[in-house]
Order: sequence, then structure tokens, then C-alpha cells
Amino acid sequence: MSLILYGGAVSPFVRKVRIVLIEKGVDYALEQVSPFNPPPEFLAISPLKRIPVLRDTDQAEPNTLPDSSIICDYIEHKHPAPALYPTDPFERAKALWYEEYADSGMAAAIGPGLFFERIVKRMMRSQTDEAACQKSLTEKIPPVFDHLEIEVAGKDYLAGGAFSIADISVGTQFVNFIHAGESVDPARWPKLAAYVARVHARPSFKALIEEESPLIKRFRAAA
Repeated sequence: MSLILYGGAVSPFVRKVRIVLIEKGVDYALEQVSPFNPPPEFLAISPLKRIPVLRDTDQAEPNTLPDSSIICDYIEHKHPAPALYPTDPFERAKALWYEEYADSGMAAAIGPGLFFERIVKRMMRSQTDEAACQKSLTEKIPPVFDHLEIEVAGKDYLAGGAFSIADISVGTQFVNFIHAGESVDPARWPKLAAYVARVHARPSFKALIEEESPLIKRFRAAA
């Protein structure tokens, strides 16, 4: 097995890479690394101290790549079928934009003020700030969902007319939103709710959600 992925399974960015690998049928090994207490050897291969990092043992050392977007692009080029990036230049650029929007805008809205508070803090045996969660749910997250409701209208997938890195990147952020005990309100965002359900029903997403759910439920129950 030439590919080793370092990172925590419930990270949306680690999950993004795992979905790409599963969709392509590529074998890999996952080595759990906490970004909050990483070993010194991990810091040596992750200059920004973030997960994930990929090691490809087919390559001569140094053979590691940090950053989920860089890793996914590398996997696409090393294992081009099935394609997860549109071939049309404009549609590919749109897919990359959605990936960036998910990794930055969505992650900022869902991560620190919701998933971190309700799940990560409980993993660290710390107290949830529910006021921060409600601020995220009422102020930070709705504009993101309003935008995506428009973007998914009239299409099954975000870019290129097919499932792509855009849907993987957006879909993985919604997994953490749901892990935090929330769901997309179908009355307010009907098109987005249907889109999320469709993406999460794919075997790749379904397998990882089922894998992660027992751990998430254990920490939510510990509140």
C-alpha cells in the first residue's frame, strides 16, 4: 500500500481526501493524528500544523504532501479514472472555486462555532459554549446556506454536470454540520436539503458517515 494519509477521521478535510480515494477505488492506510497534539515527526511534514498530510511511498523521500486540496489534485493526476474534476476549463475552475468556498467560507461558519464547540470540545473534556453555537446557527451559517440554495438550483451537481471535487468539498462540510446535531431545514432551503441528501447517499459518503457516527454519538451523549 503506497498511500498513507495522516489525520483525524472526523476532520472534514481528511474526509474530503478519503472520499476521493474511495471514489477512485484506491487503497490507502489512515494513521490517526490529532491536530491539537501532533507528534514531532508530524510537525516536520506539516509546516502549517494542519491535517491531512499524504505520504506516497512510491516516491523517493521526501514523499509527503500537506493540504487537502493539493492532495486531491495529486490523486486525480496519479489515478485519473474516474475523473473527479471537470474536463472543461471553465467548469473545472468553477469546481475549484466551490472547493475553496467549502474549505474557507463553509469551514469558518460551521467549524469553530458549531462542530468545535459541540464535538471537539467534548472530545477534549471541555465545556461547550452553546451561545457561540446559536450565534453560528443564526448569523454565520444562514448566509452560506442561502448562497448554496441558489447555486444548487436546477442541477444535480455543482460543476460540470457530474459528481466532482466540488460536491465532495461541500458535502464533507455538511457531514460535520450534521455530526453537530443539526440538519438542513427543508422548509427554508429545500433545494439544498435535497442536494445534501443526494450527495450523502453515495456509497463513499455513506460508508464514512456510518464509520464516524458511533464516535460522534458517544461524545454528544457525554454532554
